[in-house]
Amino acid sequence: MRLWSKTTLKSLLVPGGLLLLSVAVLVYSGWLTLALPALSFLYYCALIGGMLLAWRFHSSRIFFALVVLFLAQEAIAAFGGGHVSPGTPGWTAVQAAAVLVPLDFVLIALMHERGFTVSAMAPVGLFLFVQSVIAAVLCRSAEGSPAVRAHHVATAVVLPGYALFAFAAAGIFLLARFLITRKTVDIAFLWALSASFLALRFTGTTRVSTVYSAAAACILAISIIENSYLLAYHDELTALPSRRAFNDALLRLQNPYSIAVVDIDHFKRFNDIYGHDTGDQVLRLVAASLSRVTGGGQAYRCGGEEFNILFPGKTTSEVVDHLEELRKAIESSEFRMRGGERRQVPRGPDRRNGRARGRARKGQAIRELAQEKPPAPLSVTVSIGVATSAREDSDPELVLQAADKALYRAKAQGRNRVQTATAPRRRTRFKAAGIA
Repeated sequence: MRLWSKTTLKSLLVPGGLLLLSVAVLVYSGWLTLALPALSFLYYCALIGGMLLAWRFHSSRIFFALVVLFLAQEAIAAFGGGHVSPGTPGWTAVQAAAVLVPLDFVLIALMHERGFTVSAMAPVGLFLFVQSVIAAVLCRSAEGSPAVRAHHVATAVVLPGYALFAFAAAGIFLLARFLITRKTVDIAFLWALSASFLALRFTGTTRVSTVYSAAAACILAISIIENSYLLAYHDELTALPSRRAFNDALLRLQNPYSIAVVDIDHFKRFNDIYGHDTGDQVLRLVAASLSRVTGGGQAYRCGGEEFNILFPGKTTSEVVDHLEELRKAIESSEFRMRGGERRQVPRGPDRRNGRARGRARKGQAIRELAQEKPPAPLSVTVSIGVATSAREDSDPELVLQAADKALYRAKAQGRNRVQTATAPRRRTRFKAAGIA
């Protein structure tokens, strides 16, 4: 999988980065004219709405991240009182939040999603409670310290170096984690952390700080909706769009267009011989190649080992070369099994030899094991059938059926080939059994 791609950049910037950029433009342009009570109302709506969504969709990590934002904002409001100069309780609250928020976001990102069970919620809740008590004690102790009072409220607060380091380290970690997992929750944590940093940076201006806090809560809430969308319209195993997305795309097609049906050759044999784990590897390998298909095509996984590719605005003659390149790319790719071919391991009484015989062959067995070669790389091929819509208004289902018939002809002619629907139409019966 490529580290950077168009899809990765889109997932990185939309919607979290776009939302935060929009809020920053509103703040710096002066277009934000809402009063503080209205902004506070929006902030609490985003916070409560995000918590309700997290509870409804069993996303405890998003819920705890919103709780962290709430505790940080309330601590600054309770102990700050509009004064965040060095030596004041408000400044101590800002310092504590600048360290604890990045730390909590990293720990929450590392958590496994376990829902809202008591056993999962209690330890995290206790941890956040202890943090809040410690922060409150530190803020109370700062009340008797000599404060450096400012005659006016500063528009920006200069955070200490260790706070900047904490935010930077947490941001790098969350970005690296997103590039590995490609999950919307991880990138939502990154943008929410960025918004939280800006909220602390402009603590001296309550309106601006409240706006950025509301943006952080909105980013986390929207990530739940985005994740639900991905689960509904994308295949979890291959990360390709699913059949539901394919059906929606069919409704938006306009003539001309082409549909290609791709089927993995002998996929059932992979599952029977090597197991379903290897079968999943095969599916991911083919899907990775399909996601890079050229010619303006978009691949979908429509079930099992069958994939469909849509080429809007293209005819068969325009896409057949791209499909041939795709077929060759899949044929030339290889992968190694993660484990041995366990189904080929002999079983039975022969495995239990006598003690003397076992000792005699022990040294030889060790030498053979040391010289054992890794499993040979496996390759996979695909058969492809493609059809194009008629010049007049045509039904996508009919085009899909024509592409499916072309796929069966490719199977019958030896597999590992691209077959178009323009071949002479002969009524030939193909046995469905045995074509896999």
